[in-house]
Amino acid sequence: MSPVRVPPLAELVNALEFEDPAKLTLTPAVFATVAGGERAAFDRITFRPRMMVPTLDLDLSVRLLAESHFTPILVGPVADQRRYHADAELATLRGAAAARTAVVVSSRSSVPVRDLVAQAKTPLWFSTYTDGDARKQVDGALSAGCKVICLAVEPSAKPDWKRIETIRRGLDVPIVVKGVMTVSDARAALDQGAKGIVVSDHGGADEDKTDPIDVLASIVDAVGGKAAVLADGSFRRGSDIVKALALGAQGVLLARPVMWSLAAYGADGVRTVLELLQNDLARNMGALGAVNLGALTRAMVRVHKR
Repeated sequence: MSPVRVPPLAELVNALEFEDPAKLTLTPAVFATVAGGERAAFDRITFRPRMMVPTLDLDLSVRLLAESHFTPILVGPVADQRRYHADAELATLRGAAAARTAVVVSSRSSVPVRDLVAQAKTPLWFSTYTDGDARKQVDGALSAGCKVICLAVEPSAKPDWKRIETIRRGLDVPIVVKGVMTVSDARAALDQGAKGIVVSDHGGADEDKTDPIDVLASIVDAVGGKAAVLADGSFRRGSDIVKALALGAQGVLLARPVMWSLAAYGADGVRTVLELLQNDLARNMGALGAVNLGALTRAMVRVHKR
């Protein structure tokens, strides 16, 4: 029997293939923090492709919160990345920059935010929670040079929605609220001045829970263009990302696949997994006859019942 090995990076052809190398690289306890992800919701959405549409001038770019992005794919916040690789967030930044991808930095980063900004060659957003010394953390991140603040909300949090307005008061940068899963919460975020919303269950993989993509369209409708809407939740293929974009998202956040690639291959792995997803996104858009993100519509997808 051949010994189990981490395959060369060049052998991997999609994001899903990075999970096993990460499992071989990390201890079981650490791997458990980024293992799996519930994907059944994506299987309930199918495409309605268009034929004979020229797509040679395919454009994946998007403008989010006054920033131009090469594609609608961003690296989502993950705490303490030194668990996965010795170079930690610095390797993630290098790989993301090489793939022309923005990164959302966690307030629980294993590398100080100021050091990350000093070395970053790609836009950085800063993510924290609404409790404790959130405003102090936000001020520090802005002082370091972060351009967007992402505030994560949770069901068990003690502060009410007004806490967001308290943190936001006096700031002149966009505030994004992450963790929205209902129309009422989306409206509450808008009421508190949010310029962006991330439809997210914070990485929950419980089969009994609602998946972010299942509620995405209703939240997009409720927001009505008043804020940018992004989503996370087990995106692994370009087709997954296209489905979210067709339902109205303007961007997606990736976490687990990036950590898999970081763990097994460092910065080169991060670049590779992001570029694979970018290419896969382009292929799927081409198959739908969509030459840019604005050409993606709900008519291109069909959502099937469970």
